[in-house]
Amino acid sequence: MDYHYETQPVPSPISYYVHRSPWWFHHFETLVNHFIELIVPFFIFLGRRMCIIHGVLQILFQVALILSGNLSFLNWLTIVPSIACFDDASLGFFFSSRGGRAKELVTTIQAQDASGQKPVPTLGTLVRRVVNISLGLLIAYLSLPVVLNLLSSRQIMNTSFNPLRIVNTYGAFGSITKERTEVVFQGTHSPDHAEPTAIWEEYEFKCKPGDLRRRPCLISPYHYRLDWLMWFAAFQTYEQNEWVIHLAGRLLANDSIALSLLAHNPFEGRKPPRWIRGEHFRYKFSDPGGIHAAQGKWWIRKRIGPYFPPVSLAGLRKYFEARHWPHPDIP
Repeated sequence: MDYHYETQPVPSPISYYVHRSPWWFHHFETLVNHFIELIVPFFIFLGRRMCIIHGVLQILFQVALILSGNLSFLNWLTIVPSIACFDDASLGFFFSSRGGRAKELVTTIQAQDASGQKPVPTLGTLVRRVVNISLGLLIAYLSLPVVLNLLSSRQIMNTSFNPLRIVNTYGAFGSITKERTEVVFQGTHSPDHAEPTAIWEEYEFKCKPGDLRRRPCLISPYHYRLDWLMWFAAFQTYEQNEWVIHLAGRLLANDSIALSLLAHNPFEGRKPPRWIRGEHFRYKFSDPGGIHAAQGKWWIRKRIGPYFPPVSLAGLRKYFEARHWPHPDIP
């Protein structure tokens, strides 16, 4: 927790402040995390009241995660099964008491059940019951390798065990990174990329850190896939992420689809750049109340070195052809 808020894929504005919490608060967060993920789930089996407590704690926990980071729709999906922890009585105040509404209908059904009256099963009811049982058995069967993988000492993350990908193992992160690195795309009109006077202008992504003065965004449950992938690419190499060079080629051609994924094109309304390079930076949150924050900077950064060398459309032709990618042309 000392690093999570700063190094997660797409921090939120609240991440900036919670990151500077005292050490004891981060220790407390870790304790709460273990309690809610390892102990609270068993509350489901301890009666109505404990089941409701489980639902409340899980939803509050997920809301805290939603506000403190942009983890796409993961936390929202986790809230959905927790709603099942609340019975009709606990959710009744959400519904109108007027006659003919859902609340009255549920009350009637409950009264019939209490008196032993059972509705006559229809063909649709029987078909639905058969389908539900069949799907349940199918999921149970397909889940066997997932459970065995969970119990294995050589557990595999992010793997599907059948062609339809109905059941899978998923883990958001295997570990927490302690440093945040970013890849910054820069372009220039200079004929010679090595010229000391070349002016390199930066592209801006929609949400990931770039401009030091831009406030972190809050977009959950929406998901900027490219920004997310750039986070992974930043602590690997461009050889491991060849799509980064593909993106550079598209930007060199001012490709409208590629540019629609970005927040700022420094060459908008002008000729496309002759060269594009990737620069590698280490990013850290500025200190609230510090010198950089007083200058309006949410981030401070230090250059690590080049991420990928300057590339041009002509120089990328063979690279694209070797991978059977269509070579982008300037419109």
